Amino acid sequence: MKIAIVILNWNGVDLLKTYLPSVVEHSKDHVIYLADNASADNSIPWTTATYPEVKIIAMDKNRGYAGGYNVALKSVQEEVVCLLNSDVAVTAGWCDVIANRFQTDSSLAACQPKILDDKRKDYFEYAGAAGGFLDRYAYPYCRGRIFDTIEKDLGQYNDAINLHWASGACLFLRVSSYNEVHGLDEDYFAHQEEIDLCWRLRHAGYTINYQPDSVVYHLGGGTLATINPRKTFYNFRNSLYNIIKNDRSSFWIGTLFIRMVLDGIAAFKFLIEFKLAHFMAVLKAHFYFYLKLISLFKKRKSVKRLIKNNSAQNAQLSIVYQYFIKGNKQYSNNLK
Repeated sequence: MKIAIVILNWNGVDLLKTYLPSVVEHSKDHVIYLADNASADNSIPWTTATYPEVKIIAMDKNRGYAGGYNVALKSVQEEVVCLLNSDVAVTAGWCDVIANRFQTDSSLAACQPKILDDKRKDYFEYAGAAGGFLDRYAYPYCRGRIFDTIEKDLGQYNDAINLHWASGACLFLRVSSYNEVHGLDEDYFAHQEEIDLCWRLRHAGYTINYQPDSVVYHLGGGTLATINPRKTFYNFRNSLYNIIKNDRSSFWIGTLFIRMVLDGIAAFKFLIEFKLAHFMAVLKAHFYFYLKLISLFKKRKSVKRLIKNNSAQNAQLSIVYQYFIKGNKQYSNNLK
């Protein structure tokens, strides 16, 4: 099975110079695409001159993560794709083990490798680590990373398991399943759109998997640094989007209310820490969420039509309570 490795790029020629060589070296049996979001730098000329085997998908404007990939995947013929950030270094065999998994498991719709930190190679990386989960209030957390606590890789997560969501930094997808659930939601623009996608895939009866024998190293913050208020805005807004669209529990309205209260507490914390830009980002996130309520309820009805079973249930714990009250800052059996 040939996998289409699709690297989304926007003015990232320096990242391409650093990270594309490893992708080319370790992906000889697969097909590499550069999906360019209308870069103003020389990303396309450099890639074409340096790696003519890389196929170029040039777009007319910056469509963000979701829109960029939705357009790019229309030009891809392969059955399985890998949506790969431009700041990821890969290792030998990274695609092959996951290709084998897709070939032997028809229920598999999405998969991620072990994602380590390119700056500290024996630690997990923030964006995905060893696979993602959602708590009862739709807070994402990972094996290897809960909020800002990141674990060292000691082999503790070397088991292949099913997940709630797989990281968009290196996201393998079966194209037919992706199309069945209507791809990435472009209203997200950036951040948490892979969580929404994986939640819909689970509603449709598919599984999301983690394969530790595939290892990549992610720089992280290549597009928006962790401290960027825009990232705060997208994460808070899009997490509320996720609840409206995907939470099918009988308590979903209560979940949304509690989540909004917790958002208010987080905003107050930003305020007393004099992080005014982040405080305003939370307020802006809620304002835009309210503006989108009508369209979100329409999308909720659309998601309902995808549901084939009740396998899309999230963990019933509160990761906020576990982390901040109980002091449980690492993934363990009681966080499943």
